[in-house]
Amino acid sequence: MKRVTIQLFALVALAFTACQKDQIVPGPGENKVLINSDFSAGTDGWTGDFTDYDVQQESIMDFSFRHEALPAPLNTSEKALKISGSNRSDDMFMFVKRKVTGLKANTEYRLQFDLEIASQYADNSVGIGGSPALAVYLKAGASATEPVKVKKGTYYDISIDKGNQSSGGKDAMLLGHVGAGDDVNQYKLIQRSNKEQPFTAKTNDKGELWVIIGTDSGFEGITTLYYNKIKVTAL
Repeated sequence: MKRVTIQLFALVALAFTACQKDQIVPGPGENKVLINSDFSAGTDGWTGDFTDYDVQQESIMDFSFRHEALPAPLNTSEKALKISGSNRSDDMFMFVKRKVTGLKANTEYRLQFDLEIASQYADNSVGIGGSPALAVYLKAGASATEPVKVKKGTYYDISIDKGNQSSGGKDAMLLGHVGAGDDVNQYKLIQRSNKEQPFTAKTNDKGELWVIIGTDSGFEGITTLYYNKIKVTAL
């Protein structure tokens, strides 16, 4: 009887352990870096796009996405992802995205985003529609399906739930704003992270996730940012 009880306990423990693994609850030292991009050699699989504007505004939005050197006074020998747009719609969303493969299928992952961005916008600046810093909301997230631009009538939207302006959505969370500090008048590197609040996303049946980083803007002017480093870790 004692041997049977021990065997039964072992089976229960094994089942519990398997359940825990399915829920992706790693032990100490088991965090897995999914993306660690510094863009020194290229875009590292990232692409850029823009949404939240009317079709008729496209020719005046001045969209640009490039792999380009950091601006002075930063180290111009280093390259980053430069993304820029003129917010004629008062609601521009400009973003970068990349697919992650090789994960467990249909499984939830807790993700930490650590970003380094070059910004020239002062926290105490003012502008039409809102501050060039505080009204440009930085978001990060992930989804099982690719985030793509979709046309709804005469309006370009996005296929995932990123929320709107200062509110996050099911597929993206708010990381803060792009302010680089008070009285800033040139580009400097800023860091943003959700270390204290991991984001949960579920993979598709192929074990894939699409990671998205972007800015939701209420500032009615030109915003130009450089993504210098993007790190995504499964906790």
